[in-house]
Amino acid sequence: MTRLVAFDFDGTLSDSEMTVLLGERCGVADEMADITARAMNDELSYAESLRQRAALLEHLEEEEAQVAWDRVELREGAAAVIERLRDRGHYVAVFTGGFERGVAAALEKAGVEVDEIVANRLPVEGGRLTGEVAGPLVEGTKDEQLERVADEQGVPMSRTVAVGDGANDLPMLEVAGLAVGYEPKPAVEPACDVVVESMFALADLFEDEGILVPDVRNER
Repeated sequence: MTRLVAFDFDGTLSDSEMTVLLGERCGVADEMADITARAMNDELSYAESLRQRAALLEHLEEEEAQVAWDRVELREGAAAVIERLRDRGHYVAVFTGGFERGVAAALEKAGVEVDEIVANRLPVEGGRLTGEVAGPLVEGTKDEQLERVADEQGVPMSRTVAVGDGANDLPMLEVAGLAVGYEPKPAVEPACDVVVESMFALADLFEDEGILVPDVRNER
């Protein structure tokens, strides 16, 4: 029976942090990293942190932003996990407070697709970022998206899986049938049913849970 598997992106499917990569293009990477860390440890609301980070990028040229998008990559083993899940008929979604262009660039580079991406965007005017942020996961939460997609796909919530690491993943981790922490932050770990530290360990977990069939090639 089909499952819905929802992944966070920054810190989970990717070890890149999009706003930091963008910040490097205009000399504010350290400020970006500090705001991101505070948000992921639940010391600052995610919406506020995202607005603060976007504001630091005001006037960044779109071409410079594209350089950052092109540097976003999936973790080792992530593409294989996604491919195996989809080959088994599961619905794979990415829910991220990050940005769709970065997710799309990383997936394309890895030669893999997902069924749905729910992400934010950085508006552009006159070839430069406006310093604003828009999208469904600025104020919206990942549990709402998990419940929406599960309903649309006819998947019971008991057969949903959420994989994430930061405070903005807490809502979906708390309602998913299986909550997986990927190297989760201290404030997040208590909400996780299980914790993994690599995509290979995640694949093993999915095999143990019957979500994936064992890979007889065992190529690691």
